[in-house]
Amino acid sequence: MPGTPAVPTRADLVSLPSYVPGRTVPGAIKLASNEVPGGPLPSVAAAIAQAAALVNRYPDLGAQALVSRLSRELDVPEQRIAVGCGSVSLCQQIVQALCEPGEEALFAWRSFEAYPIVTQVANANSVRVPLTDAHVHDLDAMLAAITPRTKVVFVCNPNNPTGTVVRRAELVRFLDAVPSNVLVVLDEAYHEFVTDPDVPDGMEFARERSNVVVVRTFSKAYGLAGLRVGYAAGPEYVVDAVRKVYVAFSVNALAQAAAIASLDAAGELLERCKEIVGERVRVRDSLLAAGFEVPETQANFVWLPLGERALEFSEHAMDHKIVVRPFAGDGVRVTIGTPAENDQFLEVARSFRR
Repeated sequence: MPGTPAVPTRADLVSLPSYVPGRTVPGAIKLASNEVPGGPLPSVAAAIAQAAALVNRYPDLGAQALVSRLSRELDVPEQRIAVGCGSVSLCQQIVQALCEPGEEALFAWRSFEAYPIVTQVANANSVRVPLTDAHVHDLDAMLAAITPRTKVVFVCNPNNPTGTVVRRAELVRFLDAVPSNVLVVLDEAYHEFVTDPDVPDGMEFARERSNVVVVRTFSKAYGLAGLRVGYAAGPEYVVDAVRKVYVAFSVNALAQAAAIASLDAAGELLERCKEIVGERVRVRDSLLAAGFEVPETQANFVWLPLGERALEFSEHAMDHKIVVRPFAGDGVRVTIGTPAENDQFLEVARSFRR
């Protein structure tokens, strides 16, 4: 029968965790996926419409126009920049390019839930290092966990889903101590929301160090989550390897055009980020006043470390038409929405029986 397996698939796929996206519920306010509430700017929408007229043609395989634009923006040579189908795709390409089967990718936990998935897909082994009690990367413990089989270390800064950050002095001390044959990936998907001046711009390390790569995305601050485009910047030998495992044409023509237009409109888009940051502060202060524990966040979301009550809180919010993102046994991540959406969420949060 057609549905009966005839060719064996990888046995380890049974244990492969599934990526859990934020739920979309018709009629409910979605605060589950870290999207920005505003749609594309008119100039970006116009660039997408213009590119749509040419979708009968394959996109530029190397996204050269976007790479050139990023090179000027970041002050990084073009040969040290790779573009991918969102930063998560680049994370998987990095593991595929650097890890032999059975070698290790190390990361904090809880952190970005795709790390264990992309690691296992690449036939590497995940090493998870618990966060501190303050919900921050325990860099000393991560250093201690590095072994001769460790090839890649992910540092998510700000961390998803906690929003917490690693500051300059501790990050520099960590990078100085990591063996030179281990690649450190600074995942800065939420970089544009950072306001703490003591949180470094990872690009300065990617320019200077031979074992540091920065990955970023246009999905968050630039509002292109539906088009899937991100980039990595780092040593040329790493970028060359990452490009070799790129799925051909996976960054489509609309995404390339929209990313360039978004960079051209960066000032206007980053003003919207400032509005989100203002709401982030207001939402956190209101939750603290209501008696919740909420770590300081530098992203476009807040983290409620509710432990075993995470799912209960999520269902309570759902009962009131608010969709949040629970992580069973750990906590709940809540994206910052519009002021009106945030007001409704805060009302629901205050009504949660604690």
